[in-house]
Amino acid sequence: MKNDTLIQKALHLEFLTIEEGKHLFETLSLAEMMLAGNELRKKLHPEATVTWIIDRNVNITNVCISGCKFCNFYRTGSSSEAFVTTIPDYCKKIEEMKRLGGNQLLLQGGLHPKLSLDFFENLFSDLKRHFPDVRLHALGPPEIAYLAGMEKLPVKTVLERLVAAGLDSLPGAGAEILVDRVRKILSPVKCSTQEWLDVMRAAHVLNLTTSATMMFGHIETLEERLEHLVAIRQVQSEKPYGHKGFLSFIPWLFQDEKTVLKEKLGISNTVTPEEYIRMIAISRLMLPNIPNIQASWLTVGKETAQLCLHAGANDFGSIMIEENVVRAAGATHKFDAAGIQQAIRDAGFEPQLRNQDFQIIPFTVYPAGE
Repeated sequence: MKNDTLIQKALHLEFLTIEEGKHLFETLSLAEMMLAGNELRKKLHPEATVTWIIDRNVNITNVCISGCKFCNFYRTGSSSEAFVTTIPDYCKKIEEMKRLGGNQLLLQGGLHPKLSLDFFENLFSDLKRHFPDVRLHALGPPEIAYLAGMEKLPVKTVLERLVAAGLDSLPGAGAEILVDRVRKILSPVKCSTQEWLDVMRAAHVLNLTTSATMMFGHIETLEERLEHLVAIRQVQSEKPYGHKGFLSFIPWLFQDEKTVLKEKLGISNTVTPEEYIRMIAISRLMLPNIPNIQASWLTVGKETAQLCLHAGANDFGSIMIEENVVRAAGATHKFDAAGIQQAIRDAGFEPQLRNQDFQIIPFTVYPAGE
């Protein structure tokens, strides 16, 4: 295989195979990888801007039966630390978020055996009644598949009911690695690869805004990472014409602190900054039909994320006013609104505040620490 030929294939928005992507990943220097990823980024986003968002992560509950080996946030239903967030708590958190300029809740749930579809419909409609302009970016394919099984309903019906109740967009949560060998080890109770992808197919038919993620740096192989990319690329290629589909892809690193993977199986995250940057670049080259690539500053830190903006990424994600799951496993990086804008400028780009649909919205340079 000739690297120049493969890079030109990618720059012409043609799909690279797993074997071609692996060849580029393993044979190009870091500088060459970054250059190729950046060339395609500039073709898709010629403007010298980087988008970001203000939202708040709120955990609907910490009760989950999945028992994922990379998560130390969940609790059993009988735990003294188990909770389900109440409407007064949501209202307080939303008011704090709005004071900081945010207008979106990322509602992360879990596979709670006692929370029915009616519960989520009532929750979403209650939140919209209190705050009709707040966008609900909520749940994810594992929760949707779980609710469909619990209620004995088609996935499309579950999504339609949640959208009617106030759901605005569906996160790409729970993807981890979309290869069943990996999923059976990491999270055997969660939906299969096919089920995850089929939830997203149904969401795209409904023209629901979605994102895709990948958590890597644990037991997966490079080939399995690339298989993951090809799977979401295929789903994106199937979306109805004119529908939004996956608007972004976010690869983030496994955080290993106090997880079962590390404590009992001895598996730690050993991904270097260089390897993460390479993954950003190869993601950009392998995913020409997904418009936006996000650098996960939360899991890799500011400096590495800034370099990713020159390797294919065009989005810096959220300041994450509140995030519990990844931080519980060791993520310590933080940004406020002023800090994230400055980080983007320091990398050589102009920051642009966006919503989940990647529509640019007016913003203020918020004072540091506000």
